[in-house]
Amino acid sequence: MVDTYGAHEIRFYHVEETTYGTTPGTPAMVGVPAESLEPAINPSNIKLRGIGSVDLQSIKKGLRQVGIKVAYPLPSDAPIDFLQHAKVELDDSLSVQILYYKGLFASATDIISLLHTGCKFQRLTVECSIEDVVKATAELLGQDLTVGTAKITGATYGDRAGAIPFYESYVKKGVSTLDRVTDWRFTIENNLKQVPVIRTTNGFLLKYLPHRHRNLTGELTFEFESKEEFDDVINDTGFDLEFGLGGSNKAVFTSCKWENVATPSRIEDLIALKAPFVAKGPVSIS
Repeated sequence: MVDTYGAHEIRFYHVEETTYGTTPGTPAMVGVPAESLEPAINPSNIKLRGIGSVDLQSIKKGLRQVGIKVAYPLPSDAPIDFLQHAKVELDDSLSVQILYYKGLFASATDIISLLHTGCKFQRLTVECSIEDVVKATAELLGQDLTVGTAKITGATYGDRAGAIPFYESYVKKGVSTLDRVTDWRFTIENNLKQVPVIRTTNGFLLKYLPHRHRNLTGELTFEFESKEEFDDVINDTGFDLEFGLGGSNKAVFTSCKWENVATPSRIEDLIALKAPFVAKGPVSIS
């Protein structure tokens, strides 16, 4: 009997698909150093009732809904490998494999494989705080899930390492670096639409997973040393925001405006300024 798997016996890998919903042959799988991971599958059961019984008369599977939630520190040796796929401009999809295993990974035994195909980013949040590293939280939707007991035949598996501490990040407003920020966060919401069609083959799987209207938002927390953000609101000023993601990598949100500017104050505490923003877009991650 196999003992219960621990968090140290799980790995997360992904590869870009060339055909939606199909894992490439002999793929080069790239790892994500996850801190938390939650794969889920919902059969969307159709529950049928009828006269003559107080109980259900039948349960039929509906549209299979596949999802993954993963949180991880951005690896310093390749910060945007994974999160760049949140850009709708790429319009690509991923195969994601979650492996549970015993022993050394190179010679793993008792493998449980959850291979998610046709995955796209529903939501991505990247954030940084003082005395921490830059972290990302992603929610993905997929087309299907295949359960197995082995790695992908012919695949190679490579793991990313390292982290990006707060002092290796930055925030720019236009061309000026902001030196008053203590915390920052941005979110990309793609509002994916799961689209099935009536068909006899794989009719319980979605056929399309298109992006809808995108929301680009975030929030900066400042040490309160300036009235600049209040001026921006009063003058209805627009600006670009650039977030450092380690090395030469960055995310740039264009045509931004502050949604709200507030300076909550408490006794025996310094005053901070919180400024949520919304971006007209587009956004670039490079």
